Amino acid sequence: MSARRPYRSDVSDARWALIEPVFAAWRARRTGPGTAARVHDLREIVNAILYVNRTGIPWEYLPHDFPPYKTVYDYYAKWEADGTTQQVHDLLRDKTRRSHGRSAEPTAAVIDAQSVKTSANVAETSQGIDAGKKIKGRKRHVITDTLGLVLAVLVTAASVHDTTGGKLLLDDLAAAHPTVSKVWADGGYQSSILNHGAGLGIDVQVVQRPRTKGFEPLPKRWVIERTFGWLMQHRRLTRDYEALPQRSRAMIHWAMANKMSRELTGESTPTWRIETDMDARTV
Repeated sequence: MSARRPYRSDVSDARWALIEPVFAAWRARRTGPGTAARVHDLREIVNAILYVNRTGIPWEYLPHDFPPYKTVYDYYAKWEADGTTQQVHDLLRDKTRRSHGRSAEPTAAVIDAQSVKTSANVAETSQGIDAGKKIKGRKRHVITDTLGLVLAVLVTAASVHDTTGGKLLLDDLAAAHPTVSKVWADGGYQSSILNHGAGLGIDVQVVQRPRTKGFEPLPKRWVIERTFGWLMQHRRLTRDYEALPQRSRAMIHWAMANKMSRELTGESTPTWRIETDMDARTV
């Protein structure tokens, strides 16, 4: 670690120990011109990515005690493109499932979609309008396990219907997690997704909303709503700021990696609330 003062988003020694072997192996595989001079500490690169992820700042606003922002983004892009980011995410997900007494591979899952506004740097061709929610931007199609941990994610224009994105997501799920045989969805998904799931050997069941007024957590489906809440704790995800959909997907993986690594090491996720004397007395 450098001698700089730590930021709240920095990985602790315990959290770094969980993921360091992945990055060490990545660096060891790097060959060719320029790779011999290892200037930047990979832990500092990770800290810089998590700083952007947690605070929501533009890349070029990274504090100067981090490596240059262009360098950080270059690592971010490389790790997204070669699968390193997802490898870290999946490693932490497997460890988190085992810490809950579950096997690494799930058998049931939940699917849902979230539409978010985009920033000005996102091309019009990469956006769309979710007519139901009246949001112009992108849509995150997500499948989680029953703990709320992400199994598959797809980012599309917001105009893409939940069912259309859901079918593509089920294809990814079946390929990556063939043990999943049950998926719960909400009433927004059309019957064709049930047939598509059946063709993949997955029983897709729609959980209908209760007819009673007022808030009521939906059976099975509340876990994915909590996942969206976890994502919203990372300000970079309150909008979609990424120019490319695949980089937006990587931001989701980094947010979940942040959440899971903290859970595994017993570290709480810092909130944006200012603790008051009243809070301290009621803990």
